[in-house]
Amino acid sequence: MVALVQDKQEKARIARRVLESLPEWFGIEESREAYIRESVDQPFFACYADGEPVGFLCLKETGKATAELAVMGVMPAFHRRGLGRALFDRAREYAEDHGYAFLQVKTVQMGRYEIYDRTNKFYLSLGFQEFEVFPTLWDAHNPCQVYVMALRPPL
Repeated sequence: MVALVQDKQEKARIARRVLESLPEWFGIEESREAYIRESVDQPFFACYADGEPVGFLCLKETGKATAELAVMGVMPAFHRRGLGRALFDRAREYAEDHGYAFLQVKTVQMGRYEIYDRTNKFYLSLGFQEFEVFPTLWDAHNPCQVYVMALRPPL
């Protein structure tokens, strides 16, 4: 089940629970805390198993026509069960309903780290396409891959 969460404290609680379970991706405390802080003011979707939140996805407007998958995560015990796709499908529906023409997402470029290669393959499986690599947006060891997806023809 995927739900839109409105309560800011609940958003922060879910984000913390999930991100702290994913140290391979969110192990830098300063970055993790920024994701949690920012998530409370963003459209926030959570997925549940046995009534407990086990994953979430936040959207962020990056332009009049574009929303970004700002942060998402699913607890490791629930990987490869379709929850990430379910979160994405609900967020995409929300983005389309709110008039966005494009979605984008940023991650570490393919070929740098096996764990991020899995992330890249996930985004590609959703239908995202490579847009551009920013070699030093984050730092030289973590080149930023931007993926995009058209939702509807631009107005």
